[in-house]
Amino acid sequence: MDNTNYTQNQPQCETIKGDSCGVTHERRRTANYKPNIWSYDFIQSLTSNFTKATYKERAEKLKDEFVDVLSEVPELSKPHIVETIRKLGLSNVFHTEIMDALDSIVSNLNANNVDFEEDILDTSLSFRLLRQHGYHASEDMFINFIGEMDLRKGEAGSKSDFRGILELFEATRLALDGEEVMEKVKTFSYQYLTDNFLDMDINLAKQVAYASENPCHRKVLWFDVRHQIHTYELEDNKNLILLELAKLNFNIVQDMHLEDLKQMSRWWKNLGLIENMSFTRDRLVESFLWTVGVACEPQHALLRKCLTKVVTFVLVLDDAYDIYGSLEELECFTRTVDRWDYEEVDQLPECMKICFQALVTTTNEIAKDIQKDKCWNNNDVSPFLKTGWADFCKALLLEAWWDKKRCIPSLEDYLSSAWITSSGPLLSLVALLCTTDGKPEELYEKWEDNQDLIYYTSLVIRLLNDQGTSAAELERGDAHSSILCYMEEASVTEAIAREHMKDIIDSAWSKINMELLNAKTEQQTFVNLVINTARVCHFIYQKGDGFSVQDGDTKKKIKRLLIEPIKL
Repeated sequence: MDNTNYTQNQPQCETIKGDSCGVTHERRRTANYKPNIWSYDFIQSLTSNFTKATYKERAEKLKDEFVDVLSEVPELSKPHIVETIRKLGLSNVFHTEIMDALDSIVSNLNANNVDFEEDILDTSLSFRLLRQHGYHASEDMFINFIGEMDLRKGEAGSKSDFRGILELFEATRLALDGEEVMEKVKTFSYQYLTDNFLDMDINLAKQVAYASENPCHRKVLWFDVRHQIHTYELEDNKNLILLELAKLNFNIVQDMHLEDLKQMSRWWKNLGLIENMSFTRDRLVESFLWTVGVACEPQHALLRKCLTKVVTFVLVLDDAYDIYGSLEELECFTRTVDRWDYEEVDQLPECMKICFQALVTTTNEIAKDIQKDKCWNNNDVSPFLKTGWADFCKALLLEAWWDKKRCIPSLEDYLSSAWITSSGPLLSLVALLCTTDGKPEELYEKWEDNQDLIYYTSLVIRLLNDQGTSAAELERGDAHSSILCYMEEASVTEAIAREHMKDIIDSAWSKINMELLNAKTEQQTFVNLVINTARVCHFIYQKGDGFSVQDGDTKKKIKRLLIEPIKL
């Protein structure tokens, strides 16, 4: 028998004695998570009828009508119409038209047919849109503004100035490491907006405040689409065809998501796992919301299904390692997952046996569904998934060892494990398996090609998670976060540590931007899905722990995105 010690041969904790699952222990910890607020019966009772043929036919008719409108859009207006389409949640509907418009913008910039440099709003918007879609837009687009920026320092601005410079600030969030012009632009735009903040009208001031905390490049567009539709409806120059299509498309997609959610709710109930693991979070609906943020498009139903299953198990395993298991039990469980067999499973508490069985069953389901969709052999997917779960559990075990030994690692050591326990690699792996084209033997190469992207998005996920959950975790005695590690290492306050984590997040995003620009054309879909995993976290952990605490912004978002249609 392999006696590999996954805590690197560190001395063992004393065994916890007494256990409600059949093992003796002194006391099991609890996180006191609140019960699930979304009952099975409630989810199954929800209905909608926007997938009827009449609605889809109407949407197709509106699309055709607006395509004709797009053909008449002048070059200077193309960045603005593309941005409007995106904000209204219609990127998937007009994907070809958006890419054609961006190609046109690039051609005109290269040929100097249109002088975007005359307008800071147009230039900034064009730059941002091009980079968000993988085009190599140069920072030289802003060189002509540098002199004007120096002249404007300290001057009061107009409403049009504010809007242009706000878009300029948004554009800087697409900057890459080492771009000196972009660094100057960022410094100027931030300072200008800060100096003039009190002179702005309340709506613009809100936009500026929001952009500084949650820039559009880091937002999940679909999470904001209802608000954007409502805002567009109030505009004087709105296009009524586009407005009706946006409302109808939202309801049609919402209906598809609702059917997906009901299917996942039945799966979760039939699995019966939560009844045997009272210490963990029952967060099926929140897990599904996460997947909608990663892949809202109708063609990604399989990915949402697989990701929902993975996210629910990530929560269960995270709680098992953070809260429930003794070190001895967790080492045994980790070996069991690593070998993917039942050799030592009888040594585990009953609930952890059930957990492993459910993990095996669910992983086999995911593999089978992907293989059927791709027409691959039965053994093409499973090895990737098994390795992904093993790596995840090994990293969780190391963090559990630090916690139970009351050892606070350096920030570097912590992050070397925490980027894996963020679940980013697992989510990225499932995204690759579900969306890749080609032969299964190409999977490993594609996975290796995107390791930097996966690392930096996972780093963002972990640090955002820590920002949102560290206070509650410290209060109940959970494993250490990046914030505590840095506080101890650098002898600084919590506030300073939090700011340092924000700096690391910003730096990671500049690396992500580089990966977005360098992505091969055939991998653009996968790259965007991976980046979306980081974007979801900017929402989930923006005001605390959006998973553990159900009755805050997450509840409102679930109702508005998954349950309540827009009135037509």
